[in-house]
Amino acid sequence: MSTGSQINMHRVYFDHAAATPVMPEALAAMLPFLKENFGNPHSIHQFGATALNALNQAREQVARLINASADGIIFTASSSESNNLALKGLAGANEKKGKHIIASAIEHVSVLEPLKSLKRMGFQVTLVPVDRYGQVNPEELAREIRPDTILVSIMHANNEIGTIQPLKEIIRLCREKGVLIHSDGTAAVGRIPVDVIELDVDAYSFAAQSFYGPKGAAALYLRPGLRINPLIEGGVQEKGRRAGSENLPAVVGMGRAAEVTKEKLFLWAEKMQMLVRRLQEELPRRIERLVFTGHPENRLPGHLSFCIEFVEGEALLLFLNDAGIAVASGSACTARSLKASHVLLAIGLPHAIAQSSLVITTGKDNTRADVDYFLDQLPPIVQRLRHLSPLYARYLKGEDPYLFKTGHDHHHEENNSKES
Repeated sequence: MSTGSQINMHRVYFDHAAATPVMPEALAAMLPFLKENFGNPHSIHQFGATALNALNQAREQVARLINASADGIIFTASSSESNNLALKGLAGANEKKGKHIIASAIEHVSVLEPLKSLKRMGFQVTLVPVDRYGQVNPEELAREIRPDTILVSIMHANNEIGTIQPLKEIIRLCREKGVLIHSDGTAAVGRIPVDVIELDVDAYSFAAQSFYGPKGAAALYLRPGLRINPLIEGGVQEKGRRAGSENLPAVVGMGRAAEVTKEKLFLWAEKMQMLVRRLQEELPRRIERLVFTGHPENRLPGHLSFCIEFVEGEALLLFLNDAGIAVASGSACTARSLKASHVLLAIGLPHAIAQSSLVITTGKDNTRADVDYFLDQLPPIVQRLRHLSPLYARYLKGEDPYLFKTGHDHHHEENNSKES
């Protein structure tokens, strides 16, 4: 569907939570391993030795980004694979101790779907609710831990609403009760400093495409000495924890991207947050009935999420795309499903408002001109779409088009229905 022309217009990319452009340094590091350095790291000859040295170096670089030991890094193909490996691998390795797993109601689908599979295998799953800002209450989570609880999985930060979880406190409570803790750090790595040793986390997932590395390279940090069942079986790659030849060019690119990101993270974050601060100040002045989502303070830098009442998110994306602006509406993994975000429903937004969400994630190369262009383009698009909305017509007549539901009773009802 097209609503206009994209010829000779300013082009703006505000969807860095879905994918970041590959930084030049990472691309330059990758190229030799797409050409002359094509050997397999596990071959015993000079071509293999060159590849193995590069693999080891990348493992060290990636480990330093999150202050981990290189032995704790398992290379995978995506955060989804890392999450699946963590959940299914740790559950399988510990099922003799119990079969109860806890996660939050706003986890990424690559956590929620494996949990459904584990339920079919006989595990029990409890999804704890979040408050209206999307934060888990650590004490409430701790009350759900049972003698047969073997694993808790709580994301570090939410990709849709930007909220950062009180992860250190959650981990401390899990430690007190002797329960393993996994965190999906995909949205966090590349935006905030991450120290898995300080966090004391058992397993942590993240991907290169979140910090200007290539797609097809990701990692699961696993606390050294912790046992995990492999998700992909076969050879002895990744110390038998993930079979199959590593995607060496992508892994090398991930390593170089990690190295640069660690050096420049604070500078990037400061710039990205400055741009988002301007958006946050200007948008309410230009668009009425705008609802910001996520925690107002404990959130990712460079991340802004909001709902525009009386407008459908999908229509907003299409019109903004025709203006040369790329933004998101919910997770990249669910944006084409035409469903309201489970995250926005979990924080108590009515369905009609949840379908009007926009997620803006700025990047290191965005400029003030990008922000100004977005601020110029969005209001007339919103006004055009609102004139097509029956809810907006009711609002103009002075009627209340819908009632806000801000309570959380429905979360508990949903949680009870999902626990088995």
